[in-house]
Amino acid sequence: MPWEKSQKEKPCYTLPTVKKLLEQKRKRETSRTSPVPPTTVPQVSTPEPSICTGASSSYSDMAVGYEQWPPATESTLNYYPSSQDGSYAANYSLPVGPVYSTQQQMQGFGDTMSQAYQDCPVTVSSPGLTSSWSFMGPSQNAQLSFGSQLDATKLEEARMLLRGMDYSRTTGQDEDGDTILHIYTAKGLRECAFAAAERLSDLGRLDAKEHKGKTALLVAVTANQPEIVQDLLSFGTDINACDVKGQTALHLAANYGFPGVLQVILSNGPAVNLEARNFEGMTPLHCAAISHSATMKALSASGQGDVSLQAKAAEKLSCLQMLLSAGASLLSQEIKSNKTVLHLAVKEGNIDLVRDLLRIPLPNMKDFVNMKAHGHTALHMAAGLHGSFHQEDILRLLLSRGADPSIRNLENDQPAHLLQSGHRGDQLKLILKKRSASTRRRVVSLQDQE
Repeated sequence: MPWEKSQKEKPCYTLPTVKKLLEQKRKRETSRTSPVPPTTVPQVSTPEPSICTGASSSYSDMAVGYEQWPPATESTLNYYPSSQDGSYAANYSLPVGPVYSTQQQMQGFGDTMSQAYQDCPVTVSSPGLTSSWSFMGPSQNAQLSFGSQLDATKLEEARMLLRGMDYSRTTGQDEDGDTILHIYTAKGLRECAFAAAERLSDLGRLDAKEHKGKTALLVAVTANQPEIVQDLLSFGTDINACDVKGQTALHLAANYGFPGVLQVILSNGPAVNLEARNFEGMTPLHCAAISHSATMKALSASGQGDVSLQAKAAEKLSCLQMLLSAGASLLSQEIKSNKTVLHLAVKEGNIDLVRDLLRIPLPNMKDFVNMKAHGHTALHMAAGLHGSFHQEDILRLLLSRGADPSIRNLENDQPAHLLQSGHRGDQLKLILKKRSASTRRRVVSLQDQE
């Protein structure tokens, strides 16, 4: 056959791999290079160590990424000495010699607030969230009404320290994109961060982003540093900047449950985008609801006896309430599934959050309760909470606020069709049928009156 290979045809050979080609090249170069006698090796001066060694991907383990620091006039600057009033959690000794060795061990971003704010309740009395804080300009050392004022002496020492450093170290970014401002902020060194912000602000680099897209503001939020957040905002940092996941300062503060930080951000009023979406399509209010439900689930698993989880749940709920008081919309739906915060709370069986949301005096509460997320109302989701201890309570709450058990989802199922089988399901089905019959009688009565 013409297409058959001839017996005399040579076989085809595959091309060598890149690895083999590189090995062959290396061998050829080695064979052509004659060894150099030891006496002819030129004396080369030892190179200076790299300016930037890079920061850890986790700020909780981050040490300053600058190996060498130029000498300054003083040998040591002691920032944040040990105090018994809880205003600072650790001692910071800031060497001005060759090596900066301070490393603050920060607790996980989303788990604990700094001691100075643990006992500081945050209340919001008006939807406009009238700010009670005085903002200071970049060169002012005004006292913040929510916290301590900058120490003028320490600030001047921090400025001297930066003036004594190599220019590239104070203005550049390391291999992970961190500026010295990122590092000082993550460590909670307020005066140092303020001095670094002054310098970067003059250069228009206040919003430089590290490898995860975080500006110094986002780092300050994540590290739960309300005072540094306030300082950075006074310099004009972008309050709506987002990281590689689309998370703004509001998203992070709401997710981690930091009321002190959140209040600082919300005090900026109209400049804050309450309805900003992250790359998952969620607003800060959605993040707050999901985070609160996660903490409540962990608290339930611990037997309700974990005091730290109770405190964290209260802080996250406070954040959610603050967002609502500031004007965040209850009707906002996340983009991927169209869920509102009510859908998210019901889906996780979060009875406390469901109860709080349904207490809000909405003029269109019935419409809100019956909103659909890909065809499912909150009542459909409650019917699907098989095995949940709070299933019946959530069903009754929704029904009391106008949930309609006759609404069908995309599969033409009513909530009663999604209940579990067995005795428990039959009991819950009776509750839904009674409410459905009551609704029909009310409709007929209104029609007769007309």
